[in-house]
Amino acid sequence: MHQDFQSLSVSIKLVNQQSEIMQVAVFGKNFKEGFKDSVIEFFKIIKKFDYKVSIFEPYYDFIKDFCLYDPEPDHVFSCCDTMTESLDMMFSIGGDGTFLESVSFIKDKEIPIVGINSGRLGFLANISQEDIPLALNAIEEGRYLTEERTLLEVNSEKDIFKKYNFALNEVTVQKRDSGSMITIKVFINGEFLNTYWADGLILATPTGSTAYSLSLGGPIVVPGSQNFILTPIASHNLTVRPIVIPDNNEIIIEVAGRTENYLISLDHHFEVVEKNTVLKVKVADFKIKTVRIEGNTFFNNIRDKLMWGFDKRN
Repeated sequence: MHQDFQSLSVSIKLVNQQSEIMQVAVFGKNFKEGFKDSVIEFFKIIKKFDYKVSIFEPYYDFIKDFCLYDPEPDHVFSCCDTMTESLDMMFSIGGDGTFLESVSFIKDKEIPIVGINSGRLGFLANISQEDIPLALNAIEEGRYLTEERTLLEVNSEKDIFKKYNFALNEVTVQKRDSGSMITIKVFINGEFLNTYWADGLILATPTGSTAYSLSLGGPIVVPGSQNFILTPIASHNLTVRPIVIPDNNEIIIEVAGRTENYLISLDHHFEVVEKNTVLKVKVADFKIKTVRIEGNTFFNNIRDKLMWGFDKRN
């Protein structure tokens, strides 16, 4: 692994010597008092590196008002259509939810995303505020790797989500109210798998295996494993367990029940749809690139976030 980082660092330095100034976008959400100094330090460091900076407009306005500090960006954006065209990297500052929202700006542009955590827990936003200077220096020196993460794509006859029909974490189908369960039929490449009588069903990527699916007893799946995880939400049948499926399959989901509508969510986006709507889910034809700093491996992150080995008896 050290040789991989070393060779990558050399190649990036050679490219940087021949390329223009690095152009980065910054996306974030409101933060608490304790993160003020860190966000100011972040902008001072990237200004020292002479990066050309584009900032999400609501985030820029919040920083000026809350921190009494002006990052003096070269550009501001409010949606994916107003972003700078030739970006080298995006910084997502917040939690995992903020990271997922940043994906909706990047879409299929293949721009690597760096996740900086302004709180306490994050699998995607895995750079803590204490490590911001070290991480930024590592990026400037090319001591990082980019990892590709698969996404789910959802289609239906009614074109429910229109252009934003993909999810990095999971697709979730669930009942809309506290009434009776919903009935969910699932087919794998046209072959019947099961009828779920439950409050809902999660179809997660390996990235999403550490999110909602994990809280319901789903397995942790290493990114790049090329799998989906089907996890029921409060299944009526105790024998129905999560199942891992290769991601080269098409999943068809049909929902019925006594109520007329149910919820479907793609990460942080959700819509109310009518029962008997048929959803077709497959792996998206593009991937999201995430940035991992040297030494910050997936397994290190898992041990840290899930506190494995913190038990004094170990």
